[in-house]
Amino acid sequence: MYYLYLDLYQTIKALTVFKFPFCLFLLLVCFSSCSKRGQYDIILRQGTIIDGTGKLGYIGDVAITADRILKIGDCTKDRAVQDIDARGLVVCPGFVDLHAHLEPLPLLPDAASALHMGVTTALGGPDGSSPIRLGAYLDSLEGIGMGINVGYLIGHNSVRAQVLGMEAREPSTDELEEMQGLIEDGMRDGAFGMSTGLKYLPGAFSKVEEVIALARTASSYGGIYTSHLREEGLGLFEGVEEAVRIARDADIPVVLTHHKAIGQPMWGKSVVTLRMVDEARAEGLDVMVDQYPYTASYTGISVLIPPWSMEGGRYDKFAERVQDPVLRDSIHAGIVYNIMNDRGGGDLRRIQLARFNWKPELEGKTLYDWALVEGLEPTAEVGADLVIEAQLHRGASAIYHAMSEEDVERIMAHPMTMIASDGRITEFEKGFPHPRVHGTFPRVLGYYSRDKGVMALEEAIRKMTSLPAMRIGLEDRGELRVSAFADIVVFDAETIIDKATFTEPHQYPEGVIHVLVNGKFALKAGEFFDVRNGEVLRKSMNKRP
Repeated sequence: MYYLYLDLYQTIKALTVFKFPFCLFLLLVCFSSCSKRGQYDIILRQGTIIDGTGKLGYIGDVAITADRILKIGDCTKDRAVQDIDARGLVVCPGFVDLHAHLEPLPLLPDAASALHMGVTTALGGPDGSSPIRLGAYLDSLEGIGMGINVGYLIGHNSVRAQVLGMEAREPSTDELEEMQGLIEDGMRDGAFGMSTGLKYLPGAFSKVEEVIALARTASSYGGIYTSHLREEGLGLFEGVEEAVRIARDADIPVVLTHHKAIGQPMWGKSVVTLRMVDEARAEGLDVMVDQYPYTASYTGISVLIPPWSMEGGRYDKFAERVQDPVLRDSIHAGIVYNIMNDRGGGDLRRIQLARFNWKPELEGKTLYDWALVEGLEPTAEVGADLVIEAQLHRGASAIYHAMSEEDVERIMAHPMTMIASDGRITEFEKGFPHPRVHGTFPRVLGYYSRDKGVMALEEAIRKMTSLPAMRIGLEDRGELRVSAFADIVVFDAETIIDKATFTEPHQYPEGVIHVLVNGKFALKAGEFFDVRNGEVLRKSMNKRP
């Protein structure tokens, strides 16, 4: 019977190549229901099945063979090579991380940091940064083998840098066409859409008309648009308005990525931005949000520096400008403003150094601590001097504690918000990362859903499974249903919780028991297995008429 199934399964896979999903469904149902005694690779027995759609959970079994779910319900009479007791545990789809920094994958292909928190699929290329020759890059990942399923966006900043470098000007007609060609190449190579990092260089030099023109190209291939808004602090409303305009004028689904209201002057203003999302959707625009569950962001120290001062080169040209006393005064004033009103949160203790090659002994310490080490008064003006010094020594990464808990919870509860880590694939106990790289999804399930009651467990799971899968068009992932890929997380709803903190970030979460990627255990009874059973995902490259 087992070998008969394998022959049938190969036939099914062949049919899917020719786009016969209905035949696939009939064959699977026929086989699973007509067999007198089913034989499967794995049966997860008597867990609480939460299928990812938002429906209430129920007790049942999930049967898997090869990379697919073949039966859900009562498998009492069925047998399996591996019988897993899931009583008292939740069985749900693997988490789909819509905003992930996958740059380290060639060196860390097991993706252990993601798998330990239940992520089975991740979308890379966020914030405007991606490989330019995406097809060749995806081919290389397939050659290595990935621990999770990965897809990519094509990044506007990378495209702009390729054509215009770090020049702060509008592209010529020919240059814009070249940029559109690079976006089209990315989409034809399998990108799921286009990302921007309009707060970062060189994206900050672009005008909205340029972004709309490029987004139209991505839209013509059925892609989405995700945006690190131009501003998330005092210019937040204008940033959201710009993203809505892009949705309208480029006819493209938009995700306000890692949505937040940063800096004390903007605390509470998520009431306004979420209303703007609702109004856009009422207009018929497809605007959504993703979010990580923390009150601190993570990015380069240069985010505090006026972009104009780094035109032409974020290090060498910046160094030239700060030698000019007049320009240095202007740069210094801009940094002080950002410390007081934007990511600085008005207090040097809110700026925590993370990766700092020049002074690694300060990793985990704050700008306030650095000032004290230097024997200086920890004022915003002194902080600005230290930021300049850091940038002159090739920069640093920092954690910015500049958001309010009320905004985090309000954004999270919105029905169009998806959970995404904004985390970087990370080697355990290496460096000083943001705790989101180890804790995002368990934190939502444990702290925000179970402990604080921000939303029901079924809704929390929907926000990290079917909703992001729908957003990027993954038809066979993000839900527990017959014929779907067997990307599955089994966790203890009573104990699941993040353990990573801002002082001790390298701690895996608790309560994640099993993780399957395409039908193979990557985590079993809490033990990690480097099976690398993920797939490199490519969106269909068919251009819309």
